[in-house]
Amino acid sequence: MAWLECFYPDIYVDSAYEIDFEALYEKGFRGIIFDIDNTLVPHGAPADERSIALFERLRRIGFASVLLSNNKEPRVKTFNDKVHSRYLYKAGKPARKGYLAAMELMGTTADTTLFVGDQLFTDVWGAKRAGILTYLVKPIHPKEEIQIVFKRRLEWIVLFFYKRSLKK
Repeated sequence: MAWLECFYPDIYVDSAYEIDFEALYEKGFRGIIFDIDNTLVPHGAPADERSIALFERLRRIGFASVLLSNNKEPRVKTFNDKVHSRYLYKAGKPARKGYLAAMELMGTTADTTLFVGDQLFTDVWGAKRAGILTYLVKPIHPKEEIQIVFKRRLEWIVLFFYKRSLKK
């Protein structure tokens, strides 16, 4: 199933909150692009203490960040008002354009940027198309919009083959 590999994340973790960002900074990464819904908080939820603390930690480390979302500006801005990152809304993921714009905002390149998101067909595929290291996280909450529920069923298939490829 080699054609599925374009959807495979570089790294698959349980949560954005368990990533060793300090080690990534030591390796030369300087910018992080984040999805919001079901990556940092449940779908539609405001920024919480954990997400606010994460962005404070990232700033202390020295990272630039951008929230990259297909949502409309009110959703993204409301979340961002608490975490104080840069953001791009209606980003058109998986198109490369939003990822490239995010790197331009941060002053980073594909080699110094990583992406963290919860969906294979938008988040991961788009970041891979832009040449960015991808972290796939497990969705925070099972409640999702209906169009995402359908995509998740297809993601299970891709993740089955991804996990199988890791065992080889």
